[in-house]
Amino acid sequence: MGNLINGQWHDKWRDTEAKDGSFVRPDAKVRNWITTTGEPGPSGEGGFKAEAGRYHLYIAHSCPWAHRTMIFRLLKGLEDMISVSVVNPISGDNGWTFEEGHGVVADPEFTADFLYEIYQRSDSTYTGQVTVPTLWDRTQKKLVSNESGEIIRMFNSAFDDIGAVEGDYYPSELRDEIDAINELVYGAINNGVYRVGFATSQEAYEAAFHKLFDALEQLEERLESQTYLVGERLTEADWRLFTTLVRFDYVYYGAFRCNKRRIVDYPNLWRFVRRLYKIPGIADTVDVWSIKAHYYASGKLLKQTQIVPLGPDIDFS
Repeated sequence: MGNLINGQWHDKWRDTEAKDGSFVRPDAKVRNWITTTGEPGPSGEGGFKAEAGRYHLYIAHSCPWAHRTMIFRLLKGLEDMISVSVVNPISGDNGWTFEEGHGVVADPEFTADFLYEIYQRSDSTYTGQVTVPTLWDRTQKKLVSNESGEIIRMFNSAFDDIGAVEGDYYPSELRDEIDAINELVYGAINNGVYRVGFATSQEAYEAAFHKLFDALEQLEERLESQTYLVGERLTEADWRLFTTLVRFDYVYYGAFRCNKRRIVDYPNLWRFVRRLYKIPGIADTVDVWSIKAHYYASGKLLKQTQIVPLGPDIDFS
């Protein structure tokens, strides 16, 4: 979902293309934090105290960024504290919609037809990206955040004093290593698949393609001698990677031309994905139909280009 221009919502990825044909992801604009006592977080305003029933999460089952928030909601046992609405996986010219369909959970706050209406309820002058996940504050009637990486950190710790399940996926002693892994994974893989898929020049496509598979091979080697990305402890770094990898062979390999190798062709990465998938409750957060429907059926998701895929690598010997 894109910008409000002259009263109409324009194409989701408008103004995201650099002169060389590279995809440039806009930064999230809504960056407040839920905290234990309501004090301000690292960005945005204060006043968002952790309270059961106060917050509502808008997600799409198709979206890897939204998926990570659902995983943390599950891991921390926040299902009864934070309610959820689910948009239709097939987005159109007006972005995410609550039109009845597979997996849709309607908006209980305003019975909105489109997600952009929630943004307008919070700020009638808002002109940024309308994205999932979006976190809403029922008390103040305003948006908290649409930055997934920050939402999962709120879920990780902000509700611990009011009954969240024990578990710290961003422990202080591992933060430097987690941050370094996150930087690699985000730039080359999480966002990297979009830089491959949304490139509009052969040169930009090939640069992103090589960066993506170099990173996958680096992580394949890393997982040869350890269970998780940061040793033997499961952290947020693993979940950030998981939501991209679980979609890779279904949609990024084909629809986004990320077709050098599938994840099933990497023994260690494939073992890693299966290990996380088997954690109780995680399989229920993976909606394969929605994933495929969004990437293959949404209007104008991918621009028509004349880019020639670099893969797959096939050995006929």
